[in-house]
Amino acid sequence: MEKGKVFYRLYNYLWGALDWVFPPNCGGCDVQGERFCQECTDSIRFVQAPMCDICGRPLEHSGKCIYCAGKVPHYDSMRSIAAFDGPIRAAIHKLKYQNDQGLGEILACMLIKAGCELNWQIDLVIPIPLSASRLKERGYNQSGLLAFPLALYFGIKYAPYACWRVRDTKPQVELSAYERWENVADAFQADNKLVEGKRILIIDDVTTTGATIDASSLALRTAGANRIYCLTLARSVYTNASMMTNE
Repeated sequence: MEKGKVFYRLYNYLWGALDWVFPPNCGGCDVQGERFCQECTDSIRFVQAPMCDICGRPLEHSGKCIYCAGKVPHYDSMRSIAAFDGPIRAAIHKLKYQNDQGLGEILACMLIKAGCELNWQIDLVIPIPLSASRLKERGYNQSGLLAFPLALYFGIKYAPYACWRVRDTKPQVELSAYERWENVADAFQADNKLVEGKRILIIDDVTTTGATIDASSLALRTAGANRIYCLTLARSVYTNASMMTNE
């Protein structure tokens, strides 16, 4: 892991050098000088316990949520860092749609911190793959920009080609909950030579219904993955304020 941290520091320094040459604007509020300022960081609503033991959905009491109790996901555990609102929402939109790739490295710090606390034993880090057409259009995978620095930090193999989309899907944001599950059903395939017997960490920017992560987890499970963990930067949370924290 120490070797990995050396490469992570180099990666971090490279982005720092770019910041010095090309001063960034905050992804959350556009103030100049930082990629994500302290004021925006302080306003983040972090997901906290109690939460579903499996999907990490905030609950009033610990245990399984009604969704995981009714249909167990194909992954073993999922956790999300923050509610998909405020500065996090603004930053993710800039990362995805405005080519602000530097936000990937700075926002990944929150994923790294969570990874240290969760202490999952991982063999491969895989970002949720984009379709070939969307990747060509965007030029990069925003989930990969979050996953790569995390893999560097922990010294874990980064495997963006271990799972891929076998067909184009509609943007999930346009669909209802039911349509989201239908949209991504059987949309993924995984390389059994890379994932068989491995403990996988899937990284994504946002989860709403969990349909995309579950569909990709099914592909990985079918290819022989041993354990599947999922970590997202944000999730759409419909809950009262007592289940969230700014700390």
